[in-house]
Amino acid sequence: MAFKYAIALSGGIATGKSTVASLLSLNGMRVIDADAISHDILDASSIWVRENFGDEFVDGASVNRSKLGTLIFSDSVAKKKLESFLHPKIRAEIEQRSVKQDSFMFPYLIDIPLFFESGAYDIKESVVVYVPKELQLERFIKRNGFSREESLRRIESQMDIEEKKKRATWVIDNSGDLKHLQRECEEFVEKIKAKYLEKK
Repeated sequence: MAFKYAIALSGGIATGKSTVASLLSLNGMRVIDADAISHDILDASSIWVRENFGDEFVDGASVNRSKLGTLIFSDSVAKKKLESFLHPKIRAEIEQRSVKQDSFMFPYLIDIPLFFESGAYDIKESVVVYVPKELQLERFIKRNGFSREESLRRIESQMDIEEKKKRATWVIDNSGDLKHLQRECEEFVEKIKAKYLEKK
């Protein structure tokens, strides 16, 4: 059975989840990255994307994720179509990797951006990368160059970050600088080790 030792790593757009995943990995935690899996599956499905959405969403053998993202965030029918195609494939790959990680009998992370929204994963514990919404918006605009209105629309397509914070087992605060974030990640890893060693 998958997910026995799994901890879901989640957050919101531009809260710094990828940076946290890298830092936790440097601190010895194993990470399964759902985003990377979805990118691989999407590129492998470029013919399906071309047939269902059009030539302009494919560049050579790769899917133009930026263009496809703009369509998906403005068209709920297209969003549903893409999700119902991708999600079962992503889940199957994550499950397969999870079974392998469970064999080591030590906690590991599954980086699932929409963990709370989808409710698709039977994972008991979670850690959320948190920044206040205004800072999240500011960072997203700076990173992506979208207008405030478009940025807000994308952020609000996900569950509110305060709600995710409430639901999380642990919270990693990313509202400071990199040094602060490194300390938060180190403390989280120490908590996981302490908790696991208590159980043994």
